[in-house]
Amino acid sequence: MTHRTFQLSAAAATALHAAYQATTDGPYRTRLQAVRLYGMGYAVTTITEITGAPRSSLMLWCRTYRTGGIPALADQRAGGNSRKLTPVQIADVQRTLRLYTPRSRFGPGAATPDGTAWTVTDLKRLLTEDYGVTYQSIVSYYTLFQRCGYSYHQPTAAFRSRNEAAVVAWEAMIEKN
Repeated sequence: MTHRTFQLSAAAATALHAAYQATTDGPYRTRLQAVRLYGMGYAVTTITEITGAPRSSLMLWCRTYRTGGIPALADQRAGGNSRKLTPVQIADVQRTLRLYTPRSRFGPGAATPDGTAWTVTDLKRLLTEDYGVTYQSIVSYYTLFQRCGYSYHQPTAAFRSRNEAAVVAWEAMIEKN
């Protein structure tokens, strides 16, 4: 069994507890509490039960704390894909998606040959041309589709070797029996 080298001083534990009390951000509080408990000598299994975080996250948070202190435990995400459209603009996008097809909007430049169904490529073009908005992640476009009442559909597989006449004959035979 290895000996734990990470131990907090009373002042460091108090500072972590004060930061924990001062914030309302749940994930940040979890990180602060986990590091404090680990540094005070609590068992890893106890900490993972209390926080609900895996051991690997606990060890990462302790390393982060050791290198950067309490501020390093704060959320470091940039947030580049935040909602860039107002609710009014989203309603306008929803109206556009319902009233127009990509073919009627973009002509032969639509993403699909028939231009009847909206794709991420078409939505990206619509947002760029009408609102000057570009998201960094494709997931943001899926989320916008969902907010507009659309759902993601995977195309069904079409087998080239499938004989439609044979399938119809087989289904007719099944119905007779």
